[in-house]
Amino acid sequence: MGHRHDHSTDNIRMAFVLNVSFTLIEIVGGFYTNSLAILSDALHDLGDSMSLGMAWYFQKLSTKGRTPTYSYGYKRFSLLAAIINAVVLLVGSIFILSKAIPQLFNPGETDAQGMMYLAILGIVVNGAAVLRLKKGKSMNERVVFLHLLEDVLGWVAVLIGSVVMIYFDAPFIDPLLSVLISLFVLYNVVKNLRKSMKIVLQAVPDGIDLEQIQNALRSVDHITGVHDCHVWSMDGDYNVMTVHVVVDQDYKLSEQYEIKNAACRLLQESPIHHLTMEFEMKDRPCNQLEKDPTTNLAELGDN
Repeated sequence: MGHRHDHSTDNIRMAFVLNVSFTLIEIVGGFYTNSLAILSDALHDLGDSMSLGMAWYFQKLSTKGRTPTYSYGYKRFSLLAAIINAVVLLVGSIFILSKAIPQLFNPGETDAQGMMYLAILGIVVNGAAVLRLKKGKSMNERVVFLHLLEDVLGWVAVLIGSVVMIYFDAPFIDPLLSVLISLFVLYNVVKNLRKSMKIVLQAVPDGIDLEQIQNALRSVDHITGVHDCHVWSMDGDYNVMTVHVVVDQDYKLSEQYEIKNAACRLLQESPIHHLTMEFEMKDRPCNQLEKDPTTNLAELGDN
């Protein structure tokens, strides 16, 4: 796990450096060519650069171990960066649309040839970052990969549009590209934001069937019942499961260990990375602390 996250941090750092450098080129080139599409993408990339900087920081922070304050470690900080990134893109895309739609009816003149050269450079620079992040596994890396892939597709569209404008008098293509790119970004951001919010709200991760897991556990020798089964994801990649299992008699700790090993072998193919299993005897009430939230645990112990 540690090696993968270190590799993730390097990937995001490289993407950040490339994105910041090219954003500065875009701003200058956008004013030079008088292209709303390029200036819009420069604004988009500026937001991406800020997001990538946060993603780099949070991804690095997420590799830290457990602390008394964060008992699960900092894995979910990576998810926090993914949500912030999505919000930045959401706000930026709406702003771009508010500027581009009026331009559809009153487009200005642009330097189509300059746009074409910038588009080729944009495809090369952003394409290099996309290839670097292609195999990323964390939610954070996937969001960053999505940002950069959108940039590449956007620059392909700008390249096609600039070539058309070189040969035809069609200045409306520039703001039209801005609208299409923004709508594409909005669609993907909303989809990604929904995935992130599912993780925050501790929904069962995709690819995990709770009923199937519980049936598998019931098939283990000596397990007669399963309840309070919960599965959630820390960051979209690392999944945690807790479950109470009822056994047919009172077993020693070493015997419980064997039962748990059998359960783990059954769940080996499932995308669960950390399992906590509580054993209970048949016909004994489940000892849950579902009391008044103000109850002091020390008082419960004394009683």
